[in-house]
Amino acid sequence: MPAAVTDRAADDRAPEPPPLVKFHAPEIVFGLGSLGEAGFAAGRLGARRPFVVTDPGIVEAGWVEELLGLLRAERLSPVLWTEVTPNPKDHEIRAAYAHYVEQDADVIIAIGGGSCIDAAKGVAILSGNGGDILDYAGVDQMAHPIPPLLMIPSTSGTGADVSQFCIVTDTERSVKITIMGRALVPDISITDPRLLVTMPEALNAATGLDALTHGIESFVSLAHNPLADTHALNAVGLVCSHLRTTMTAPADQAARSKMAQASLQAGLAFTNAILGATHAMSHQVGGLLDAPHGVVNGVLLPHVIRYNARATPERFIDLARSAGIPVDGLPGEEAAEMLAVHVRRLADDVGVPKGLRELGVSESDVVRLAHNTLDDACLATNPREASQVDVEKLFREAL
Repeated sequence: MPAAVTDRAADDRAPEPPPLVKFHAPEIVFGLGSLGEAGFAAGRLGARRPFVVTDPGIVEAGWVEELLGLLRAERLSPVLWTEVTPNPKDHEIRAAYAHYVEQDADVIIAIGGGSCIDAAKGVAILSGNGGDILDYAGVDQMAHPIPPLLMIPSTSGTGADVSQFCIVTDTERSVKITIMGRALVPDISITDPRLLVTMPEALNAATGLDALTHGIESFVSLAHNPLADTHALNAVGLVCSHLRTTMTAPADQAARSKMAQASLQAGLAFTNAILGATHAMSHQVGGLLDAPHGVVNGVLLPHVIRYNARATPERFIDLARSAGIPVDGLPGEEAAEMLAVHVRRLADDVGVPKGLRELGVSESDVVRLAHNTLDDACLATNPREASQVDVEKLFREAL
């Protein structure tokens, strides 16, 4: 056959169809004053005695009182649970569930940061499936439906209000377990940027870096897809443009709204594309030391960027460009290095330690941390395979 005919036949072939993509998302209410929709939203979910999960800081800030008033205005009888601490513990979830049952509650509402939201999801898991919360580590371990979930974030970073993740600390083993499943995507998420103004400065920095990590890890994840990619890139750009402003001008409502959007979009990205080694490693440090999750991410992320760049360098060009770094024409590994430096500079600017040693990690912890990392579900979608030796090396570089 003549070459011209062969070429023409090749040109006439239909392109390969894109892979099928599932995109999970709750109903989202976003914007200043959107907390005002909470009572109506709970009613639409069938609430009669909604179970409100929060922590003392959110109570002190006044947001819980406002929420309870909105629920009561809809003739609902809310039940309040406030005994949640950072990195929610297995025993806290067991106690909250016991109270949920005693009070004959129904719809579950969380108002607060990722810890409150994860605790609320834990209660929902036990309500629908029984057993112990630690029984559900892994992917799709829940066999039965759970109560409706209404999530109201007060931080700009965790993305738990839209995600299919629930992270719980196993206090006996001092590790965090990852529970993952489509059922954990909340029914309704309400993001009111007003709530972000009462965050302590350190929490603002930590959650902002968490959102950045979500965006970067989901974009290079083995499970990335075009729908999640758009959210991931936009989240990276928003964090790099606005996190510093929320630190230097905490009352700047425009910057707060942009960071709220960053958190939301990063959450939509990672719940659909999953994460990678940074989170798999960070969960172990948090479980061992009860350390702030976003801060640990901020320390680890530059090291993991450099590690992963060897597997998927071209993906880091778009990420670096979204972060505002001029990388046109540069090779991927060079763009990744510039992004790693950029992330570390941002972490410096918002007060994150340079190494894990400052958070309490020692050389003697490395082998244990690496071993536990290999069991974390987030590692499965890291773009570059990582062995025990590889993870140990990353931890040592981050000390």
